[in-house]
Amino acid sequence: MTSSHFPGLVLVLCSLAGSSVLAQERVEPKQSRGGKPLGEMWKDAPEEYRKFPFPEWPLPTDLKRWQDKDRTATHAIVLRCLGDMPARPRPLGVKIIAKEDRGDFTEERFEFHNGIDSVVPGILLIPKKRVGKLPAVIGLHGHGGSAATICTEVNNPQCVGPMLARKGFVVAAIDSYFCGARAPKSKELARGLDESTLFKLHLLHGRSLWGLMIRDQQCLLDYLQTRPEIDSERIGISGMSMGGTGTWWLAAVDNRVQAAVCVAGFTRYRELFAHGNFRLHGIYYWVPGVLAHFDTEAIYSLIAPRPFLALSGDRDGGLPLSGIEVLEKKLGSVYNLHGKKDGFRSIVYANTAHEYLPEMQAEMTAWFEKHLVPLRR
Repeated sequence: MTSSHFPGLVLVLCSLAGSSVLAQERVEPKQSRGGKPLGEMWKDAPEEYRKFPFPEWPLPTDLKRWQDKDRTATHAIVLRCLGDMPARPRPLGVKIIAKEDRGDFTEERFEFHNGIDSVVPGILLIPKKRVGKLPAVIGLHGHGGSAATICTEVNNPQCVGPMLARKGFVVAAIDSYFCGARAPKSKELARGLDESTLFKLHLLHGRSLWGLMIRDQQCLLDYLQTRPEIDSERIGISGMSMGGTGTWWLAAVDNRVQAAVCVAGFTRYRELFAHGNFRLHGIYYWVPGVLAHFDTEAIYSLIAPRPFLALSGDRDGGLPLSGIEVLEKKLGSVYNLHGKKDGFRSIVYANTAHEYLPEMQAEMTAWFEKHLVPLRR
């Protein structure tokens, strides 16, 4: 979108790899909740954090070497850090629980067992009007949300499913670990079976909770590839907050994701610690061993050259602007190396905290319409 779409839009050009690359966009939204600006880096961070070693990951400068060798090595490190992820069930054995007519689309409720420890419930929205196979978008909900957050809770800003379905996308979402129907009940909480306990239990088995959450989304990808309505070469993902973080992790790990939109989840570890805001992310967020190798730019770089859009607030403490600015420059360079400088965009909304604005919804939709819908002839 250009400056004519929103008043007060400011474009910032960064010089990367010897050429001007549009790596940053700054937008003044029509309305936002706002929030307090973040303070000076390291000012309020504990002294121990100042001494913590944060690795410097060398950006790829030779495309052939990156594609032939270094990308594979980086991908392998990411998978090792996520921990042991047992082979996914094949076939997945999905059960359709219910179907409902929602006017422009059909709503299906389904479930599958992930082959490790739990039944995973989900929702699928399928447009009624279709010619040939359709593109699909996986919606990842935020912490404490559910598949319903994406698909049926119409007053929730994260509920983008019906809108996308009316635009011709199949939309799919599942309940993540400790969320929705998988959230521990009161009796289980009384026995200490909460998110933290789940994290510890899997850690003892050599697994990270975050890795298993990503694995569940890969099971969903497996299922979508079997659906006759869906073009398996045109699957995108998007989510907010925890769902935004899951978006870039899943896109980095699994090449079946063809386009991604991260909302309020564009984070770099060093700046998160420098502002003392690591506490703003739940236990699920932490992946053992990552900082022994690199910060998050290495993980994001695995997405390139596939289209990636990041939508952020400048006053969102969980993703400090200082970290966003570092990532914009580094990822702009990586995408430029691929010859796909337009494949990466980062838009930061002024005076915006941890929120999903209507402007963000519009940008997300336009991104998928551009990158997942074939050109009309």
